[in-house]
Amino acid sequence: MADYPLQYNNPGSEVILKTKRGYPRVGATPDDTGVNFALFSRNAKRVILELYQNYYDDTPSHRFELDPVYNKTGDIWHIYIYGVKHGQYYGWRVDGDYDPENGKRFNANKLLVDPYAKAVSSSFDWDESSVYGYDKNSPLLDLSFSKENSAKSPTKSIVIDDSKYDWGNDKQLHIPWEETIIYEMHVRLFTISPTSKVRFPGTFMGILEKLDHLKELGITTIELMPIFEFNVNANTKINPKTGEKLKDIWGYNPLCFFAVTGNYSVGLKLGEQVFLFKDFVKELHKNGFEVILDVVYNHTGEGNELGPTLSFRGIDNEIYYMLNPNNKRYYLNYSGCGNTLNCNHPVVKEMIIDSLRYWATEMHVDGFRFDLAAILGRTPEGKWIGDLSLLKDISEDPILHNLKLIAEGWDAAGGYFLGEFPEGWAEWNGQYRDVVRKFVRGDEGIVTDLATRITGSQDLYGRRMPHASINFITCHDGFTLRDLVSYNFKHNEENGENNQDGTDENFSFNYGVEGDTDDPEIIKIRKQQIKNFVTILMVSHGTPMILMGDEMFRTQKGNNNAYCIDNETTWVDWSLKEKHYDIFRFFKKMIEFRKKHHSLRRKHFFTGLDLSGDGIPDITWHGVKPFQPDWSYSSHSIAFMISGTDFLCKDVPPDNDIYVILNQWREPLKFILPFIHEKTWYRVVDTSKDSPYDFLDEPEQVGYVYIAQPRSSVILISK
Repeated sequence: MADYPLQYNNPGSEVILKTKRGYPRVGATPDDTGVNFALFSRNAKRVILELYQNYYDDTPSHRFELDPVYNKTGDIWHIYIYGVKHGQYYGWRVDGDYDPENGKRFNANKLLVDPYAKAVSSSFDWDESSVYGYDKNSPLLDLSFSKENSAKSPTKSIVIDDSKYDWGNDKQLHIPWEETIIYEMHVRLFTISPTSKVRFPGTFMGILEKLDHLKELGITTIELMPIFEFNVNANTKINPKTGEKLKDIWGYNPLCFFAVTGNYSVGLKLGEQVFLFKDFVKELHKNGFEVILDVVYNHTGEGNELGPTLSFRGIDNEIYYMLNPNNKRYYLNYSGCGNTLNCNHPVVKEMIIDSLRYWATEMHVDGFRFDLAAILGRTPEGKWIGDLSLLKDISEDPILHNLKLIAEGWDAAGGYFLGEFPEGWAEWNGQYRDVVRKFVRGDEGIVTDLATRITGSQDLYGRRMPHASINFITCHDGFTLRDLVSYNFKHNEENGENNQDGTDENFSFNYGVEGDTDDPEIIKIRKQQIKNFVTILMVSHGTPMILMGDEMFRTQKGNNNAYCIDNETTWVDWSLKEKHYDIFRFFKKMIEFRKKHHSLRRKHFFTGLDLSGDGIPDITWHGVKPFQPDWSYSSHSIAFMISGTDFLCKDVPPDNDIYVILNQWREPLKFILPFIHEKTWYRVVDTSKDSPYDFLDEPEQVGYVYIAQPRSSVILISK
């Protein structure tokens, strides 16, 4: 055991800490006698570990300069310190060349967050000039060098001992894909409104106070928008309407891939947020809900060359980031957020898999949705390598492969790889979203595509299973369902970008008035179209996902990129549930209907063949006359029948046959229904009717003729 010279900065509290060489396991690893600290840096010349007594201290209690021979194995610098425990504040300083044009941005004046830190104290403050590696007042910009000590920032890494937490018998739920119904939510925005009437608004605990609502709705799986540590105050823009500073409220700019943010916890957020999150997951599991995390591994919150030096940039910039090969001062920007993580570099790959394994094993989460996942399938040169990339490593990983893995199959650099992800991945089906929106809006030339999307997008996922298609109409990115039927154009004026941000292709329609209206006829058709969307979503083959608040007729006033807005515009208004209970009831009943009918939750694709020998193929297509679908360019309606017998799934009890009419034509259409032996048809759903007659708890017999009203959806079952 070796003693190294220690620097003491707090006279009167000097404690000699014994050390030894340590071992090359990155991060801070506590045991019964102390903590092993280790950091990867291939190009560093000097590495220093500092311990702090308090998170707000700007001078360390102890400082250890690591010996480049004794305290280094390969590219990993390490030291073991006796007597250090759970809750210890620390940070790293990494020295080396400062040569931005060659990709090197070392600056030992910056106290860096451990990339493997399990918790981070306080919050990052980008208004503090000390956190920048360059002199912000210099005309040379990032080619200048800052000598300011960033330890004055209250942001410190915290040692966390996960073994202190008792999970009891908790484990991941592994709800079968075919039974899964996903609810996408933002932790803060879900309950921060006073209308939520919860004790702990805007927190994980606030969500727990709303579990009765989620149970009543019937969803199975909660997908949380990013919860990795991030800087909510990173946005420098001003709301032109209010004059207030905008936020980075969504959290898609992570600063640490192992640390749960303190933004959604109660208390001081000095490490206890880790155990509060564990409590949250444990309670959700106890109530039958899965937890999926929306994870962002494609870039970090350090931004472009003018961003702060908080962690990766100061540890080994040219390893962690994709740099422009012609001038390494600049970052490749496939993410649209200033930088791109070098995901297929072996060191970065290992960090991402380590992060995923940590959330799976120590946090018990049930799966992950990967933001701009196409980036994880690119080489450093930007080439798509799908099956040879990190994506394949994740889907084959012994700890991760049986969790829910969901990809956003595109990126901000024009990469669109829907259907091309390796086996084991599900994907947000952007084509499903667009086709269903176009059909309900009344576009022509859509019905053939609609049939493909409703039956599980076999053209995209034929080598996998139907559940690989995550079917959705709305998500955090874009209009809410209410706005989809209330606005022809986006209204992002409050975002401070002159309404230039957010997509222009929304495939929306306002039905006569832009925005909210008191006209009862317009309100009626808007609600009817929302019910049409919900009907199509819940009878489609694949995995349905809904956006928080859509079940309550939530609006964002036409803002389709509300990442920066933290006010009533984005907060869920819980008073809407009572005001628009007809919408909530319809959501709830359609979810119930899907759960009740195995026919809608088959594990395999439809064949169009009569495999059961009853004369009825598993799916048949119809028009106003049986077996005569109108596939023409000008068609605005289609009907289909799903057989109640599933020959390919063994031991499945017979179900009702289900007949669905989708009529987006402007006039009523009379449908002659197909004959079924010794049975007849009963109506369950007709979206043209007012609540509660839009969904009948006791289906009514209709015989073999049904008139579908304009812009309506009808569901019949055989009995």
